[in-house]
Amino acid sequence: MVNGEPAATISLADRGLQYGDGLFETIRVVADQRQFWDLHIDRLRRGCDALNIPMPAPELLDEESRRLLASGDYRDVVLKLIVTRGSGGRGYAPADEPSPTRIFSVHPLPDYPDHWYRLGVAARFCTTRLAPQPRLAGIKHLNRLEQVLARQEWQGEVAEGIMLDDQGDVIEGVMSNIFALIDGVLRTPPLDRCGVAGVMRQRILGLDGQLTHTLEIKPMTKAELLTAEAVFVTNSVIGVWQLCCLDDRHWQPHPLAVQLRNLSGWRHD
Repeated sequence: MVNGEPAATISLADRGLQYGDGLFETIRVVADQRQFWDLHIDRLRRGCDALNIPMPAPELLDEESRRLLASGDYRDVVLKLIVTRGSGGRGYAPADEPSPTRIFSVHPLPDYPDHWYRLGVAARFCTTRLAPQPRLAGIKHLNRLEQVLARQEWQGEVAEGIMLDDQGDVIEGVMSNIFALIDGVLRTPPLDRCGVAGVMRQRILGLDGQLTHTLEIKPMTKAELLTAEAVFVTNSVIGVWQLCCLDDRHWQPHPLAVQLRNLSGWRHD
């Protein structure tokens, strides 16, 4: 769906295609319910503000998404929303009064093995580094080339790659945010220089005081991560995965993984 109408194409002049000039949200739909819809719309608004793209009316996005989901057998799917600055001529300078493009699409839920939730997933460190850019930090803009390069680094049973910044600090997973239980504190790295502030990360940070462990946003080195009692990766589609191994480091299942899923309100089925 493009701008509220059934479509599978956009203009060749769209700046999302030409320059990655836009944002996206990936929303899990379970039993017809769009999980964390308001949080996704809030993050989209922050991204639009950061890029100076006019924010589409939330009421319009709500209506269009509901209409698309009602048009087929879409009870349990992934709903993707892309907002670009719209079409423009050649050159980087945007139009004075852009007309944003709204794109909704529906995709099957990934078929992740059940044991990944029970026993954990394998991960590895990526060699591709995240470049610092504070003006883009935290938002989910369309330029994901660092993640594309990082994801090409492995095949097989590894479920996620851990990405570092230019200084060698841990920032996030290729498709997730990261939490580590270190010295009794559940820590997650700051995202003021690079990285995406995920919706599940926001949900978990909002649980401070409800968990059996305190929460803290603090820089994290590779060495600290490898000494953690447990490590978790999160996003709005997977919910919470615990790592069972990261390179040569191994962990047993930790009860905090179940607690994080339950208290966050994320639904598996």
